[in-house]
Amino acid sequence: MTPTAILQFGTSRFLQAHIDLFISEALTQGRAIGPVTVVQSTGDAGRSRRLSALNAPGGYPVRIRGLRDGQPVDQTQHVTSITRTLSTASDWPEVVRVGVTEARIILSNTSDSGFAAMPADAGDAFDQAMSYPAKLTQLLFARFQAGGAPVQIMPTELIVDNGQVLKARVLELAKDGAFRDWLQTDVIWVNSLVDRIVSEPLEPAGAVAEPYALWAIQDQPGLILPCTHPCVQVVESLAQAESLKLFILNLGHTVMAQDWLDRGGTAPGFVREVMADPACCADLIALYEGELIPGFAAAGMEAKARAYIAVTLERFSNPFLDHKLADIAQNHSQKVIRRIGGFLNWAASHGATGPNPRLRRILALQ
Repeated sequence: MTPTAILQFGTSRFLQAHIDLFISEALTQGRAIGPVTVVQSTGDAGRSRRLSALNAPGGYPVRIRGLRDGQPVDQTQHVTSITRTLSTASDWPEVVRVGVTEARIILSNTSDSGFAAMPADAGDAFDQAMSYPAKLTQLLFARFQAGGAPVQIMPTELIVDNGQVLKARVLELAKDGAFRDWLQTDVIWVNSLVDRIVSEPLEPAGAVAEPYALWAIQDQPGLILPCTHPCVQVVESLAQAESLKLFILNLGHTVMAQDWLDRGGTAPGFVREVMADPACCADLIALYEGELIPGFAAAGMEAKARAYIAVTLERFSNPFLDHKLADIAQNHSQKVIRRIGGFLNWAASHGATGPNPRLRRILALQ
């Protein structure tokens, strides 16, 4: 089998329709460092069919549906970047072999809670019950013991400074002093931000996604790009991109979810239906204009915010995606605190003094 330069932890439909798709497209043009080995880290037996389908002959489909500059897009692409699939629950020795001898980059997207510490993390030997950072620590220690070839770690979880957060957790778990030194000198920890709405899975593998996509990667010395692609941007700082996504797109979703909850979970039940209702659409635009723009203006980002709002409204209006408000409303209280509470604190830190009545009402309900 062809060696895989990229080892990916996570099998989510998001990864299938985002990073794996980018790498697939880039490989056809000789613009990727190599194919991907995908690792299922949860051990969920119910996903075994998906795992085996990810590297099926001919690849798996990703259907891109939506609007781009007001024009409809509806196309299907086949992703062929994944050449091997493994599970930490049953294939850990092979995961270690690939991680030690083949991988130049280790990617991950293990959900927002994927970095959470688990009781098993304290153990000295690999345990399937470990969190992703603890499993990564085990893998990196094996690489260190085998000679310590440099490697790049690229988490894409929706955590601010995700690379540095993961580095801190791995250093906390590392017990050998020389290993800790190697983690800081020979391992590159990369912060990045991903942005694409992937609304539904296809079975057994694949997904339906919107045309818009962004993978913003923070530049640093020695950075290796997994691929060169129009949707991959290397930036000096992720701060502005994170603020725009979290406080406009994600916050907008959370406001719509709160409205849906206030209605008792009744229609409209999809984001596109909210945007198709003139009153609901006008209400969201008024919120952006009255309560968000002043905060971005105080931060010197008014023009960028207005441009991103225009793109976001088009994304929300996508007539093809069944983006359920019930799905968005999961873990609602935590999202309100991070998105709405976070915006209010962020805006205040830049000197904004607006009353923000609607945002504060939603925050007070939690």
